[in-house]
Amino acid sequence: MAKVIALANQKGGVGKTTTAINLAASLALLGKKVLLLDADPQANATSGLGFDIELDGIYECIVGDKRAEEVILQSPDVKKLWLLPSSIKLVAADTELPMMENAHFVIKEIINQVRDKFDYIFVDCSPSLGYTTVNILTAADSVLIPVQCEYLALEGLSKLLNTIKLVKGGLNPELDIEGFVLTMYMRNRLNNQVATEVREHFGELAFDTVIQRNIRLGEAPSHGKPIMLYDAAATGSVNYLNLAKEFLKRNRKKSK
Repeated sequence: MAKVIALANQKGGVGKTTTAINLAASLALLGKKVLLLDADPQANATSGLGFDIELDGIYECIVGDKRAEEVILQSPDVKKLWLLPSSIKLVAADTELPMMENAHFVIKEIINQVRDKFDYIFVDCSPSLGYTTVNILTAADSVLIPVQCEYLALEGLSKLLNTIKLVKGGLNPELDIEGFVLTMYMRNRLNNQVATEVREHFGELAFDTVIQRNIRLGEAPSHGKPIMLYDAAATGSVNYLNLAKEFLKRNRKKSK
């Protein structure tokens, strides 16, 4: 059964979708069977892997028009990577989900339809803490939190951590924090201070691997490719492959 990891941060522009795409792709290239579920109405993970954002996807599953296996797409570039796409239609989910039977568990039921087919399922959440995101946290085993190396990025963390605590206290007692990934890092005093603060506050939950600012990393989504296929020698490619290896190492330790 796949481990389900939600990537969440209600602050936009922190590298959440970039991390979702490239960590998922890196793990697939390392031999794991990975599904990336795009749960953001902006559908950036969908387009970032080269797929049409008008395709049926998670919204059709939520309203019951499709089953997950009917809309999952295999990456043409990465053999062991699959996508459950999103579209702008997902905007309606926050108002429609509360009216459904077992409202908090709709996305969990969708994921369970295909959970035995993968090693890992990553869910790219929208930059909000709405009903859809709570639904995803209810379905997840853990939450991976990208943190931009800026002080403003730290300010909103308390709201996210409080939401995780509330979900863990009621809807999903097994929910854990997978860790914090420092993103958009540059070698300057501010970024070093933020990185130090995150490591001091969260300890071992902060990944050792840091994702550096990298122009090629920003260009890759416009070509519909993960960074390691767009430019294997780019700093971003090296960073995400190292993050994937650290992720696997941490999960091996947890399973012992």
